[in-house]
Amino acid sequence: MERHWFQFDIMRKVEGCDIPDRRQLRTGGIALNLHFILEDSDLEPGIRLFAEEFHFSVSEAGMTVQVERTNENIIVVSKTGDKARIQYEHKHQFFRALGLLLESLQHEQEFHITETPQFSTNGPMIDVSQGNAVLHVETIKRIITKMAAMGLNMLMLYTEDSYEVKEQPYFGYMRGRYSQEEIRQCDDFADLFGIELIPCIQTLSHLRDVLKWSCFADIKDDGDTLLVGEENTYAFIEQMIVAATSPVRSKRIHIGMDEALKLGQGNYLLKNGQRSKFEIMNEHLARVLQITEKHGLQPMIWSDMYFRMGSGMEDNYDRNMILPDNIKEVMPQNLQYIFWDYYHFDEEFYLDFIRKHKQFGSTPIFAGGIWNWKGFCLNYGATFASTEAAMAACKKEGVKEVIATLWGDDGTECHIYSALLGLQLFAEHGYAEQVDERRLKRRFEFCTGGRYEDFMEIRFVDEIPGTAEGNLGMTNPSRYLLWQQVLMGLFDKNIDGLPLDEHYAKLAIQFDHAVKRNGEWGPVFEILQKLCRVLSVKAEIGLRITRAYKAGDKASLHDFAKVELVDLIERVEELREYHMIQWHQLYKPFGWEVIDFRYGGLLSGLITAIRRLNDYVDGRVGRLEELEQERLPYQGQEGIVDCYWYKGMPTASRLVQFVD
Repeated sequence: MERHWFQFDIMRKVEGCDIPDRRQLRTGGIALNLHFILEDSDLEPGIRLFAEEFHFSVSEAGMTVQVERTNENIIVVSKTGDKARIQYEHKHQFFRALGLLLESLQHEQEFHITETPQFSTNGPMIDVSQGNAVLHVETIKRIITKMAAMGLNMLMLYTEDSYEVKEQPYFGYMRGRYSQEEIRQCDDFADLFGIELIPCIQTLSHLRDVLKWSCFADIKDDGDTLLVGEENTYAFIEQMIVAATSPVRSKRIHIGMDEALKLGQGNYLLKNGQRSKFEIMNEHLARVLQITEKHGLQPMIWSDMYFRMGSGMEDNYDRNMILPDNIKEVMPQNLQYIFWDYYHFDEEFYLDFIRKHKQFGSTPIFAGGIWNWKGFCLNYGATFASTEAAMAACKKEGVKEVIATLWGDDGTECHIYSALLGLQLFAEHGYAEQVDERRLKRRFEFCTGGRYEDFMEIRFVDEIPGTAEGNLGMTNPSRYLLWQQVLMGLFDKNIDGLPLDEHYAKLAIQFDHAVKRNGEWGPVFEILQKLCRVLSVKAEIGLRITRAYKAGDKASLHDFAKVELVDLIERVEELREYHMIQWHQLYKPFGWEVIDFRYGGLLSGLITAIRRLNDYVDGRVGRLEELEQERLPYQGQEGIVDCYWYKGMPTASRLVQFVD
């Protein structure tokens, strides 16, 4: 194959640019200039983007980089004298190799790096539907660029209704759905780096935001689930599949089918009588696979429904569950099954369930999690513990495809870029049998420019006094301490006696420093700094107000009303303002209104608290019943607890009513 080199001018010069010196690539104090000798000109656009990202230039006068594509499952990066060499098999591996070259040039004069890829597919699935937050195309491109440096090669955007289906105007209506052109832009950009954009949709359940519209009443089993067996259902599913796959190169598609917990128990039951979920599920799956086959697609599904049906407890993690003996014969073989699990921390559990999945006749895809869905705080303790155990099991059992899920459950309060370290963790597992922390740290700081220790400290927003190290219980106290009402603190009993004001005050200072030393990722820490400033007052204020009331200390209650609660309102408004700006930078505007409602309720509640305290202090009311109510531990559980949904945080009264 003919070899060639290329050069181009970078508009953004290294000298005099506003990028901190630590991000300028230099060798021997001289700005880095590279001369690539390539076999594949398809790499050139990606190299141009890397040059802008990592601030090097490309010209014939630069250091020679010999690039060779081989049929070996190996990456080789080396430098001897004034020449470098890259050897790779797949396009995405070249960009990881280029990153390794650039990183190593900062530290060593000569080097020889060999990596053996552990997985054929490795990358994130990002929720852009159920958490209401639809990433801007530019945000997706920013994530893709970082993925390329890490060596990840797959991206899914989890879309329940956030993509355009031209035949269905109410599908994704007022929810920020992507146009076909927007998806095509993302696919084109990902392809520059050899990253596959795989459509990820739902074709059975998790469709509440679709089925709430009356125009879909004829294909609705219950509020979440499609009506199996109806011809209109399959016409609609085909419309979804065509819309999701048309803008992308990939022929693979994730068709969902998880957590259809009431399958066959709504309108289906009225029309067809009672039947086993296994029969209903298999009939539906067969019909959907006819559609994917018609369009030449390669489908995959979540596996949990089959494991739930094999468990007497409807538990997809029941180690005593039994799959039918003939499961391999009755299940389709032109289908991949995805084992999703982020809840376990022992390797043996993952080994057991990977082996159970092999009873379907194939090795599963594994989907782990970067724990970003429990509030503002990403739980890196649970992320590292579950990922280390799961990746070890995957490598032992020959799993070749892994997914890192990033869910947005209940509002997407967590900053998307706080997950960068989790992506790096999955990436490093993709190129080593075991991940060394020192190596992970250096790779992360090169690929992103972020500071490893600061990202790890994000976890302390929820890993507070009273929680075990690592917070493997996945509790989310920062979230409910923010949203609960100060005069009706549902969680006050659980935190009584813990020094949380002090904890959050110290964290606010730490995050203030982190803002300054993390460059473009400063906003990840700035919103947490503002959250901690709120919690350094709000975490314990309900307990303190209650004590003052019960002690008859009206002077303190007067001070709470005139000073502390007024200050707290200012801190909450500062947090809300920054959160709003940040949201609109990262996401489409749709979905922010949900967060706005929460801040509105919080601020209004604080105003009400001031009014109630003033009424009591000034004698307009004789007592405050809400402060006389005995505080009970939340759900009868002592200590730091978990509360998953916002609706359980501000009030014990009915906040929302779902009507199917």
